[in-house]
Amino acid sequence: MISIKDEIVLITGASSGIGASCAKVFAQAGAKLILAARRKEKLQEIADLLGKEFATQVYLIELDVRDRQAVEIALNSLPEPWQNIDILINNAGLSRGLSKLHEGDFQDWEEMIDTNVKGLLYLTRYVVPGMVSRGKGHVVNIGSIAGRQTYPGGNVYCGSKAAVRAISEGLKQDLLGTPIRVSCIDPGLVETEFSQVRFHGDTERAEKVYQGLTPLTGDDVADVVFFCVTRPNHVNISEILLVPVDQATTTLVHRRN
Repeated sequence: MISIKDEIVLITGASSGIGASCAKVFAQAGAKLILAARRKEKLQEIADLLGKEFATQVYLIELDVRDRQAVEIALNSLPEPWQNIDILINNAGLSRGLSKLHEGDFQDWEEMIDTNVKGLLYLTRYVVPGMVSRGKGHVVNIGSIAGRQTYPGGNVYCGSKAAVRAISEGLKQDLLGTPIRVSCIDPGLVETEFSQVRFHGDTERAEKVYQGLTPLTGDDVADVVFFCVTRPNHVNISEILLVPVDQATTTLVHRRN
């Protein structure tokens, strides 16, 4: 296992769920964190906790990854000590709605594609050139089992996550001959704010998604991300499909009640 002490780790979607869990596991290991999300107050809470518990150095960016100009400005205006990003975790992502494609909401489509695909591309485009020039770096993209298997009503979300997987494969090919590593982590059911966001705040409907089974947690996924980036430098874990024991496919799930 290689040490990531004092490495600079940029995590998008860091205000909750998998992103917040990644922040904690990397803080424990002594990394310096750049945390980006739309909710600055939530980021500040996380930063305060990590500072108290681990004395972690944290730089916060209030950022909507869908806004390319905002991404450019945020990254180009990083203070000098924070500019050399060692690890990029493209975690920002969401799902909206569960409608049939021919009944889908255009705004939901735009939000998913702009966040899950274009946002990931923007961050990658602005961060990776620095990694290449320094000869050091690791990009971790958080995909989904939905990028491998579709399900009813998942149409555009599944398409966006299939794109994440394809982009990860393409990036790895483009970086062949450099020391830069690329990993794509595809979780199944993870109990975070994901379903509440999908159902536009309908908590009761969101809770039913995880009823009668034991889903993954954000910490479970963060552990896998951490494992990937701490392998020896000649080892690249290209992709991982991570599911709870109670889940076999996107639609085949065991519920105990």
